[in-house]
Amino acid sequence: QVQLAESGGGLVQAGGSLRLSCAASGLTFSSYTMGWFRRASGKEREFVGVITWSTGGTSYANSVKGRFTIARDNAKNTVYLQMNSLLPADTAVYYCAATRSAFLTSRPDDFDLWGQGTQVTVSS
Repeated sequence: QVQLAESGGGLVQAGGSLRLSCAASGLTFSSYTMGWFRRASGKEREFVGVITWSTGGTSYANSVKGRFTIARDNAKNTVYLQMNSLLPADTAVYYCAATRSAFLTSRPDDFDLWGQGTQVTVSS
């Protein structure tokens, strides 16, 4: 069955780094644009970044630009989110998502498949 499984979350001090992974199975990973979203407690789901299947192009939310980097390894069916210079405001559950769209979309409704999420907590 189709599955997206996030890992790599945890507790880190402000200024630290984490790398999240999202392993995909049951789909042709190289044909999917992959996105990262997050939801902080009591807040709406928020776009973090996206990487397309077509060109490997990326786009990021302004709040993470310059600190977070998305990469994909099609041979491993995995997308990564490298998070540096973490802030307490980055504390959230992080979700990966997949869409057949070839474009840099930030709309959650464009994504068909979602993982279960991984918790990231940044202490001050």
